Amino acid sequence: MALAMTSSSPQPPPPSHRRRRRAHPATPTTNPKPKARAKALPLLSDVGVGRDPTAIKYYARVASNLAGAGRLRDFLLAAEGLRAAAGDDPSFAARISARLLSRGVAAAVRDRGLPHVLEFLRDAERVRVPAAEMLDADASDAVAAACRMLLEERRMAEFVEVVEALSRYRFYAQGIMNPMDILKIFVKQRNPDMAIRYARIFPNSQLLLCNTMEAFGKRKDLKNALTVFGALKGQLGGINMFACRSIIDICGHCGSAVQARIIFEGLLADKITPNTYVFNSLMNVNAYSLSYNFSVYKHMQNLGVTPDLTSYNILLKTCCHAREFKLAQEIYDEMKKKERDGLLKLDVFTYSTMMKVFADAKMWKMASNIREDMQAGGVRLNLVTWSSLINAYANSGLVDHAIEILEEMIRDGCQPTAPCFNIILTACVKSCQYDRAFRLFYSWKESGIMISLSHEQKRGLDGVFTFCKEYPSNGSTILVVPFRPTVTTYNILMKACGSNAERAKSVMNEMRRNGLCPDLISWSILMDIYGTSQNRDGAVQALRRMQRVGIRLNVSAYTVAIKACVENKDLKLALHLFEEMKTHQLKPNLVTYKTLLAARNNYGSLQEVQQCLAIYQEMRKAGYQANDYYLKELIVEWCEGVLSSGNDNRDFYNLDLQPKRKESFNLFLEKIVTVLQKDVDQNQIVDVRGLSKVEARIVVLSVLRKIKEQYLLGRAVRDDVVIITRGHQKTSRIEAEASAVDVEHAIVSVLTDDLGLEVLIGPGSHPPVSSGPKVSTKSRSNLEQVSTKFTRRPQGVIKIPINSLNHWLKKKAVRVVQ
Repeated sequence: MALAMTSSSPQPPPPSHRRRRRAHPATPTTNPKPKARAKALPLLSDVGVGRDPTAIKYYARVASNLAGAGRLRDFLLAAEGLRAAAGDDPSFAARISARLLSRGVAAAVRDRGLPHVLEFLRDAERVRVPAAEMLDADASDAVAAACRMLLEERRMAEFVEVVEALSRYRFYAQGIMNPMDILKIFVKQRNPDMAIRYARIFPNSQLLLCNTMEAFGKRKDLKNALTVFGALKGQLGGINMFACRSIIDICGHCGSAVQARIIFEGLLADKITPNTYVFNSLMNVNAYSLSYNFSVYKHMQNLGVTPDLTSYNILLKTCCHAREFKLAQEIYDEMKKKERDGLLKLDVFTYSTMMKVFADAKMWKMASNIREDMQAGGVRLNLVTWSSLINAYANSGLVDHAIEILEEMIRDGCQPTAPCFNIILTACVKSCQYDRAFRLFYSWKESGIMISLSHEQKRGLDGVFTFCKEYPSNGSTILVVPFRPTVTTYNILMKACGSNAERAKSVMNEMRRNGLCPDLISWSILMDIYGTSQNRDGAVQALRRMQRVGIRLNVSAYTVAIKACVENKDLKLALHLFEEMKTHQLKPNLVTYKTLLAARNNYGSLQEVQQCLAIYQEMRKAGYQANDYYLKELIVEWCEGVLSSGNDNRDFYNLDLQPKRKESFNLFLEKIVTVLQKDVDQNQIVDVRGLSKVEARIVVLSVLRKIKEQYLLGRAVRDDVVIITRGHQKTSRIEAEASAVDVEHAIVSVLTDDLGLEVLIGPGSHPPVSSGPKVSTKSRSNLEQVSTKFTRRPQGVIKIPINSLNHWLKKKAVRVVQ
């Protein structure tokens, strides 16, 4: 029935007449008139219904029937007209049938889709009909099914838009999916913006955002976690301490202690006092920074925030990492004083940390005292505490005492695990008791560890141990605790093989027979044994075998292989592995660089020295502190090769090779790299300004060594060598002249006395600009022939003529042939 009404339409019958007609409906004729069925009802404002409750009930029933038939637009037209005629009487909306409206909405979702329903809810809101609040479970299920369809098709953006629109009309479809499960999808997609947008739909958005932030943190996605944290702060209008604590913990999980400090400093900048939990999280993240954690602890006290037991435990852990056992003892004494005053109650973590501090410091007596404190305080030792106590004796080399502690551990009702046995085996290896390590291993593996128990001890341990066997023996019971070796156990045994590679391979094969797969450490140990036994090929083959079995190589594996090559004096292969490692996007660490540079005695050719210099430069760019002394040693040993006297001048270099001139080393390295990279066809201009006399001598000899090697390869010298010793300096004129004189004396001395070269000094000894034929040195009046006595005033330029260079090179070549 159409609802468009005009003023000329006939008025509806009275309400009573309408009721009789509904009670006694007329029998339809065989030929109904279409026009009569299409006749529109009049507008209520035209018929003057006003606030007649009977009329309102009638038209509410009409609107409900329209909605139930799925004619949602017609329903809205009827509702709007009735609202205007009734003077905004809210009783109309209460008379609409929620069942029929829900049935119409469910049909619309199935037939016409969610966009049509959203449009209906928007228009219903406009005419003040709370349609969303009137829908029942059937309509909610239909909407939820449509939303799940969007999720299955991964139309995530459209899904969020739909849920947002439904929430605006106070319609929350139940049973779509757990909101956190949907947020995890956005976390997996690394889409924090969509996750924030979806979480804000729900009333518990704070909790959802915190959980989303932690989900990003578990994936070590710190950037997106920080994005969610920023949104959380903006939504709350302030700082939430739980969120701050969570994001600081996430920074620690992602390995960014610096970012945790930035967040903490942001709190202080906003004049917000963090609570104890935030301070504890910050100190826990920075547990490897002793100075920073104690500064945070002092700041905590200055702000009046009371530290709790966790705060002190974290400080103890920080001291343990820094191996500051004295400071840890002071904190422990303070904690015991607070415990006597009733302010703290020490827990097993406190005692375990202190025991580990003393174990690392090899102070087994102090560790034993901690055990007595635990027993006096009524705290029972757990697996970690017993392991630390065993480690204290093992680190001190007291293997027998460590085994006794292991037996006491079992009698106390704490079942040992493989790491407890591994600690004892490691102590045997460190003390070079290799045979004893193997004897203990096979004894434990075959028969376990046997403990004699009295009847009272046995009753106290009933039901405590699993997978253990008991045997009666002379009024007592023998308890057999099995030992199940792990990959780490076999790795320790491989270290006990020393330099015996075949025995190490047999241990690895035994590991496989017991159902264990050798890991990266196992292969690295095998490669190291090969290198120690001067078997370079075996080490490289082990590296390639690792690749074939599918083990992903890391920096440590390549470093061990490089070390094996260096120990076998195969520098070329070591450099090849170094470059191969970088092609696999693996960044060398400090050990890698030191391993390569330890072979400095093997750098003999110009190319190898250039490679060494490149490694040093790369090392410094990577942020590692290079050992400048050893680099100078390398250059000295290489450049002195041009002298027939070899290394007879070591005392001369020892005057300057100490690290007292560290501030000038960068300049020295830069000049060495410059002269060694320059081609012999170019003008050989050597700038030694700013260098000491020893450094200047090294630079000049390096140039001559390079020229000699190139000459032996068939590349002739085409120009003079010009050495610049004086120029614009930041120092005073007197100091510059004194330094330049010493440099000139050192250079001239080595060139004339040691090498027998002809040297010219003076301002006029600059090389000619033109490339024409050379002019004899005797015809140049502006050059001064060097003699044993020359002026104490620096001349600034020293030249080695090309004729003298060629004569010297020919003599060197003859000696090489001979």
